[in-house]
Amino acid sequence: MKKLVTLLALTAALSAPVGAATKTVTLSVPSMTCATCPITVKVALAKVEGVIEAKVTWEPKEAVVTYDDTKTTPAALTRATENAGYPSIVKE
Repeated sequence: MKKLVTLLALTAALSAPVGAATKTVTLSVPSMTCATCPITVKVALAKVEGVIEAKVTWEPKEAVVTYDDTKTTPAALTRATENAGYPSIVKE
């Protein structure tokens, strides 16, 4: 039984992508003009492969996105909001 547990743990460790990291970025989305706009932005971000969580608020007009950096980039996230009609920029 101990060998099986050890083998499973080793397999899980070795199957994880090298250099994979969860990152968080804040996007400024100034074009949101009403309290329902964040819903559209959140749906657009959720469709991007690698997005783990997106919290979008109207005040302040921003999206805080947690993502897998091996699957997506901040540029892909801003493209997704722009394609939904809400251009965004990465906040420094």
